[in-house]
Amino acid sequence: MNIKFVLFSMLFSIALVSCAQENKKPNIIYILADDMGIGDLGSYGQKFIQTPNLDKMAANGMRFTQHYSGAAVCAPSRSTLMTGQHTGHTPIRGNKEVGNNIEGQVPIPANTVTLAEILKAQGYATGMFGKWGLGFNEGDPNNQGFDEFYGYNDQKLAHRYYPPYLNHNQKRDSLEGNDWTNKVTYAPNKIQDHRLKFLEDNKDKPFFAYIPLVLPHAEIISPNDSIFKLYDGKFIETPYTVDNDYTSDYGPNIVKHHYASVAKPLATYASMVTRIDAYVGQIIDKVDELGLADNTIIMFASDNGPTTLGGASPDFFSSNSDFKGYKRDLYEGGIRAPFIVVWPNKVEKASITNHVSTFWDVLPTLTEITNSETPDNIDGISFLPTLIGKENQAQHDYLYWEYNIKGGRKAVRKGNWKGVWYNMNTKKQSHLELYNLAEDISETTDVADKHPEIVADFKQIMKEARTDSELFPFEN
Repeated sequence: MNIKFVLFSMLFSIALVSCAQENKKPNIIYILADDMGIGDLGSYGQKFIQTPNLDKMAANGMRFTQHYSGAAVCAPSRSTLMTGQHTGHTPIRGNKEVGNNIEGQVPIPANTVTLAEILKAQGYATGMFGKWGLGFNEGDPNNQGFDEFYGYNDQKLAHRYYPPYLNHNQKRDSLEGNDWTNKVTYAPNKIQDHRLKFLEDNKDKPFFAYIPLVLPHAEIISPNDSIFKLYDGKFIETPYTVDNDYTSDYGPNIVKHHYASVAKPLATYASMVTRIDAYVGQIIDKVDELGLADNTIIMFASDNGPTTLGGASPDFFSSNSDFKGYKRDLYEGGIRAPFIVVWPNKVEKASITNHVSTFWDVLPTLTEITNSETPDNIDGISFLPTLIGKENQAQHDYLYWEYNIKGGRKAVRKGNWKGVWYNMNTKKQSHLELYNLAEDISETTDVADKHPEIVADFKQIMKEARTDSELFPFEN
């Protein structure tokens, strides 16, 4: 046998394998916490709650300091993520129930082009495991690009961590021992099992795993396991009881979409955040075990700022860091989000960026990474140059949010300026507040009177940055 020919064949085979590996589409895992504040993570300054796996993610990847959620509440935030459109354009702009005792939220329209549909067209296996909140029927995950769905479709059902069932594609999966009185199966643990199985089942093809967690959204509740025991007895506790208006305990008289009372709310909340961290660690370990780490992008964020409901104490934990506001607010504390990205050999380890980015940027970033077609009607900008250390990063002219309840709220960020306007749909309309985030990150000093030209510009943006919505009308 010709030795030169053998050597050439071996080198050629190695080159083919190397080329195939370089051209192989990366796996994508996007993990979304529910109502977790930016200050709940150790890498963002948390002092009381342990988040070792997420802190390790930050050490192995890039941590964003100026990333924003899509909205101040659950459903519209998810809609911006799936569509690449901000709340002035995305079809779901608030938490709105179908009504007439029909389960679920108003569905995202059938003609919506979602991130899952785009990636599925590129040959990705697509799975969604957790809380959907974008409706049944035409809005169902299986009808919006996901091959497999397991979890909560109805986000009101997700107020309970021990429901009698979860949704598995088009069927209900009964949870052993749960009957609205007895609490046996902790739903997030069951959902986690399905996430890990999806990774195993699709290890030989590119996959997109969308993981919108329920934790740490109220109700504030946790199994009495080793994670809870990390915090049991660590804090001086004030019980959150059924005397509160939105509280109803498990039992024959349960109001299903309310929250259970909790004897130790601080320890319980802390354990819920650490449980998120444990799930993240299990996912990372599974990716490593399957030999997929070098070709897998893992992203972690939160859908909005921390809640004050159900016994949660964001002030005690500094869950919103130095920022003003909570969930439902358009101040920084309601929309500034943690964001960590790990992509081995692409994203520099322990890197930090102050690039201003948001949920509606995720879609164009991932379409650029996967060489997919990007819809024309999006508001997002790819932050891929930032991830891989390139200098040609495009910037937003402005970011825009709206929220048509609570009196009507809008916000704009442009450069270091932030405009917030509340009670826009009321007779006693407030004025547009203006803050310089470079000097006043906590939005304590309204400087609108000193900058009338910026106020006028922001008012114009608030008019022009949106289209009308019959489902989510905005009077102003």
